[in-house]
Amino acid sequence: MDNEALKQKVTEVLQTIFDPEIPVSIWELGLIYEINILPINNVQIVMTLTAPGCPAAQSLPVEVDQKVREIEGVNDVHVAVTWTPAWDKSMMSEVAQLQLGFL
Repeated sequence: MDNEALKQKVTEVLQTIFDPEIPVSIWELGLIYEINILPINNVQIVMTLTAPGCPAAQSLPVEVDQKVREIEGVNDVHVAVTWTPAWDKSMMSEVAQLQLGFL
């Protein structure tokens, strides 16, 4: 599997992970900043959370790690949580903004 195909699979998995407080996937919320496919199919994900005090601050990165590891061909996963830039509603996709009534 080439890097683009693997990245697509990772994206598809991320669309199945939901913020526990908002019924929208973390992908549509714009919480995923980067997906990097490194040599030997190591996956590096840089993500944020809606707020530093978010109740899912502990569980969401772990869920991302576990679900991405389940993808066939993935060797290792590293999930980094960043607060820069801080997340705001403008990072949500139009789909998420429609679902949440922001549009």
